Amino acid sequence: MRNAARRLALVLPLCLPLAVTAFGSGANAAETAPIKVKVFVASMFEIGKNTGDRAGEFQHWYERYWKTSEPTPVKGALNPVHCDADGVCGSVLGMGKVNSSSSMQAILLDPRFDLSQAYFIISGVAGTPPARGTIGEVNWATWLVDYDLGHRWAPEEGEPGASTFMPRKGYEAYRLFHLNPDLVAWAMRLTADTPLKDSDAARAYRQRYPQEAARRAPFVGTGTHMTGDTFFHGPGMSEQAQYIAKLYGADDYVITEMEAAAVTLVIKRLHGDQRVMSLRGAVNYDQGNPTETTLQHLDPAPGQTAGGFAETVENIASVGARMTDHIVAHWADWREGVPAPGN
Repeated sequence: MRNAARRLALVLPLCLPLAVTAFGSGANAAETAPIKVKVFVASMFEIGKNTGDRAGEFQHWYERYWKTSEPTPVKGALNPVHCDADGVCGSVLGMGKVNSSSSMQAILLDPRFDLSQAYFIISGVAGTPPARGTIGEVNWATWLVDYDLGHRWAPEEGEPGASTFMPRKGYEAYRLFHLNPDLVAWAMRLTADTPLKDSDAARAYRQRYPQEAARRAPFVGTGTHMTGDTFFHGPGMSEQAQYIAKLYGADDYVITEMEAAAVTLVIKRLHGDQRVMSLRGAVNYDQGNPTETTLQHLDPAPGQTAGGFAETVENIASVGARMTDHIVAHWADWREGVPAPGN
């Protein structure tokens, strides 16, 4: 008995650290379990701070979901990720295709976030052609088209009146994204009647344009979003964007922006694109009115810019939050995929 007790006394000190280590590993694993993200909101820029000053694309989202959250820095991303207790996360990715998509990829690859079942809302401001949209409107993308993948030449070097763009073979898999029609239908069903803000300055600015669409009050709509690193402008470039959209078989071009197709590509390669949404609010027309040149519209005199920016960024978050809150509140129905419309 004395020998057995002696052997036990020798073995116990060796076993205790192993037991503590094993227990500690389990606790740490629980503490570091990845965040199950239900909705990820991707904005492109903020003006100043995330709260308390002039709002950019992120501030209204931040104040709604993450005002009390702790930011999580991500290596390779331009800005940290914020998450709430319900699985709603978001970040400011940066402007332009490379900037935004590289940030998105860094976040997607960070093991602290489980985005395998997440819905993505790519959210920001944009331009719109006056024949199809208005200042302050909020628009869900049906298609995303990359404006830049092809060949271009100066108008004087081609046939008079002909297009100066030709698609290039090899880009077919990532120049065009048809976003999930059921998801778009849900977005419109849940958000079409969202009350939208407007401003006196925006109302006055719209009257410079003769098009009926340009004079409309803000509304929630759908259409093709055109992604281009070049801030294209003027009636000629607008016509070319519509030409490209139709050439690729997409809907009418209604929104010009700089990130959505690129961000969608990196999401698609890791998780598919069936849970991706692009949500944009129009803060400018993609061309001047008939009394001004394109250069005059690009470099307006003081007091001649379009109004409605503050109202538009608030409209975007109001519309997007309706979709976000519905998904989170009905997660059991949305976790495995988009429910059939009407359910």
